[in-house]
Amino acid sequence: MSRPSRPHKIPSLVYADAAGRVKDLPDLLLAGRSGRDFKLPTLETLIPLPAGSELFVLPDRHPVGFDPVSGEPLLLEEDPEQPGAPAQAVAAFMAPAHTSILWAAYRKANDQAPALPLFAYTAVGWHRGRFWVCAWRSDSDRRQEPNRYRPQEIARQTRRRLAARPNNRLIQHLGKCSLTYGCPAAVNYFMDRWEAPLPTSPSCNARCLGCISLQPSGCCPSTQERIAFVPTPAEIAEIATSHLEKTGHVVSFGQGCEGEPLLQAAVIAEAITSIRRRTRRGRINCNTNAGRPEAVERLSAAGLDAIRISLNSAQERYHQRYYRPLDFNLTQVKESIDLMKRDGKFVSLNYFVLPGFSDDPAEFSALCELIARHRPDFIQLRNLNMDMDWYLDALDFQPTGPAMGIAAWHRALRQKFPDLEFGYFNPPGKQE
Repeated sequence: MSRPSRPHKIPSLVYADAAGRVKDLPDLLLAGRSGRDFKLPTLETLIPLPAGSELFVLPDRHPVGFDPVSGEPLLLEEDPEQPGAPAQAVAAFMAPAHTSILWAAYRKANDQAPALPLFAYTAVGWHRGRFWVCAWRSDSDRRQEPNRYRPQEIARQTRRRLAARPNNRLIQHLGKCSLTYGCPAAVNYFMDRWEAPLPTSPSCNARCLGCISLQPSGCCPSTQERIAFVPTPAEIAEIATSHLEKTGHVVSFGQGCEGEPLLQAAVIAEAITSIRRRTRRGRINCNTNAGRPEAVERLSAAGLDAIRISLNSAQERYHQRYYRPLDFNLTQVKESIDLMKRDGKFVSLNYFVLPGFSDDPAEFSALCELIARHRPDFIQLRNLNMDMDWYLDALDFQPTGPAMGIAAWHRALRQKFPDLEFGYFNPPGKQE
């Protein structure tokens, strides 16, 4: 008999004791967070914790749960089993292809609590022997399922290719990404499957709050090490050509281990020209902040098939406060979309989803206006990997009304734009 895909009732609160042991407290119900508000999830917004997800203990943060009788949110400061010892909040970092509906509910223990590392923190509870999260599966693609990753085979294939290509610096860099960081994109290259990465740019024209490859000292740590050199067009083309020939899938400039690829437009354009002289298979994509439309136009002319534009907000003030760009604003981003669409190319938005912010009425309206005017083809529903309090405070976010709820927000977008596609991963390209 299969296990249910929805709980029979709202799960109980999950917390961690002082030693980090995760426990449940049946006296309180799971609470989630939308912006700065605490919300009781509905049964329809709960799914079993996806395989490959992780549980994080949130230091210097006490969990919040709902009283099942009064319906009021309550702060759990002490461990009920160890009076005087702190109760610590717990969150789920979900496996890829899943998007959060509510974030973990907690309060900081003090004003000196450090910023949380650059991950997404989904609300998680316990019911009938399993963990449940406030989320949904936003992409049916199974490419990053845990059973697709066999560490010994990955290490063997990676080392074999590193030994065979000692003079290609980019291959050597990707080897470190695969063996040290377990980067799924780098692993894909060495395993000859799905989407392969082409990091190219050590520099950037933005100072994103949530940059995963470069953070100022004293802030939260970066989760990846940025590439320290600009590969040659030949180094890039060697990787891309073989991968596209073998897989017919995607190669992508603009990775977590680099800055902004458009700053290396001359190198990338030459690489694309070289790639397309050798193969017409698959899709050449660029993940970008899209702040340099002239570079986008150059790459499109060279043969770039698609761009994926990172976007935290469709509102100028919040976009600027997050990206902190050196030489662009949302106007240039929209121009880049228009240039690619003019050339008949594929445009996706890598939209950072944060409950209470993304589904704020003004943000929804601004996003709808952007979609209606500029017609992107696809929206990738990516959880914002950042401390929610840090994000909301840094952006000086001011709600314009009750949040729609992420599930309702998603339904409304699908109804309003029936031709717009949604997912989590970059979709594959043409199979010539």
